[in-house]
Amino acid sequence: MDFNFLETQLLNDYVPVPLSGTLSGHAAGEPFDKHVYEKLKNKFPNKAYRQFEYLNKLFEKNPKCKSYDNRANLIESETIKFLLMRGRSATENWSKNDKFEEKQNDTADVLVVGESFKEEFNIIDVKTENLSKKAQAPNIISAEKLAKACSLMIEYKEFNKVNIDYVGIGWEQIEENLVCKEAFVRNLFKTPPNSLYINWTAAQQIQLHVKDFSQNFKGTKEEWCKKFIEHCYGSLQDNVAKKLKKFEYLKKYL
Repeated sequence: MDFNFLETQLLNDYVPVPLSGTLSGHAAGEPFDKHVYEKLKNKFPNKAYRQFEYLNKLFEKNPKCKSYDNRANLIESETIKFLLMRGRSATENWSKNDKFEEKQNDTADVLVVGESFKEEFNIIDVKTENLSKKAQAPNIISAEKLAKACSLMIEYKEFNKVNIDYVGIGWEQIEENLVCKEAFVRNLFKTPPNSLYINWTAAQQIQLHVKDFSQNFKGTKEEWCKKFIEHCYGSLQDNVAKKLKKFEYLKKYL
C-alpha cells in the first residue's frame, strides 16, 4: 500500500494544543498520530486500526480461542505475532469486558491490514518534531526488536506480509493550535540499513529524523533484513569493544 498521499494531505492541517500545555514528547505527538489515523481510516475503510483495536477485534471474532497460544495463533505471521501480541498474562485475561487499551510502547500507531484481515500488515508509526526547537532525533524502534523481526522474516519467508512506514510531521504552534508545516512518509525497507544509527545507551533505539531517511536502497526485503542484522551485530560488537576498553584499567584489580 502507498501512503505517500499523506505528505500533501497533512500540510497545514492542525490539532489543538494539548490541554496539559506540554509540547514535547508523547503529549505533543499523540494528537497528530490520532489525526493520521483518522485520515487512514477514511482512505482505507475497515482496514485501518490502532494496534489494540486490531487485537480486540481479532479476539472478539474468535470467542472460542481463550488460551495464549490459541489467541496468538490467530495471527498466522510469526513476525507480526512477535511485533503485535501483548504478554501472556494480559492475553489470557482478555475478555469482552476487559479489553486491551492503548500502550505507549505499541509497535504500530496505526495498522493497515489486507483484505482477509491477516494477509498483509502495514505498520505505520508517526513521529513529530517541534520546528521551533532543535531536538535530538526521535526513537524510531528498538534495534533488538527490529533485528528479531528480521530474523523471523528470514526464517519464515514472510517478506511480503510485513511493511513498516514512518510518517514525520514538523509542526509550529500558531495561537492555540499545532500546525503541520512539514510532512514526510518514509518506508523503512527502502532505507539503507547501515544508515540507521543505533544508540545503545538509550534502550538500544534507532534514532533518526524521518525526513532524513534515505530511500535509495534497491535490494529485496530479504537482502535488507540480512544487511540490517549484519549492521546491528557489527554495531553491537563495536559498542561492547568500546565499553571493555573504557573499563580495561579494572583488570589489575581482578
